[in-house]
Amino acid sequence: SIGSGGGGGSYGGFDMDEHCDDPLAGLGPCGYFRFESGVHRVQRVPVNDVRMHTSACSVAVLPYSDGNDQTTELLPTSELKIETMRSSGAGGQHVNTTESAVRITHIPTGITAAIQDERSQHKNRAKAMKLITARVRDKQREEEARERGDARQSLMGGGDRSERIRTYNFPQDRVTDHRCKESEHGIAKLLGGVGDNNGGLVAFFAPYLREMHREELMEQLENEPIAKDTTTNTKGKRK
Repeated sequence: SIGSGGGGGSYGGFDMDEHCDDPLAGLGPCGYFRFESGVHRVQRVPVNDVRMHTSACSVAVLPYSDGNDQTTELLPTSELKIETMRSSGAGGQHVNTTESAVRITHIPTGITAAIQDERSQHKNRAKAMKLITARVRDKQREEEARERGDARQSLMGGGDRSERIRTYNFPQDRVTDHRCKESEHGIAKLLGGVGDNNGGLVAFFAPYLREMHREELMEQLENEPIAKDTTTNTKGKRK
């Protein structure tokens, strides 16, 4: 069973709470399955054929938002430019006599909202705040959806078998991860989360993949150019 919380719980038949020394303990579903993104290739011989059949499936693991991100809260005033002006158009004596109209600009995005419906500046301001918040949140959601789509496409790849991250060879009863170059026999055991590797498929390959990821990060850090110290040595100098 797969838990939906951020830590603990039972993942793939592996009780996180009882194996605190396990490197995967305390991870939420996204962290636990993070290395499962990619193309999984299956090689098998169907019961009605004698030839090897190969198929592929793309998997994407992305963080889940439960919607409780307080997107309905008003924007902070530090991000806003609020202007007042006189109303224009039909409206009797009150029009053009007081600065009741309000225009709000969201400085980071340049989105604006102007309201002059009410005679009260406070009411117009409240309406404008809600309107600018809705417009900015809509834009943020569009950008997040686009970024999420790009991330999903990047994680899943094009679905081509040459992009495979793992192969499940049923005739040889073997699973091979092509990233860490590790193989293990016993497909039923790995997929069922039983036997010696009671953590199942994910738990078996995760230590190798985490170590590979750590080494890649270390290599990136070592290859980063070292910033030169441009400070002036003023030792021994007095004003």
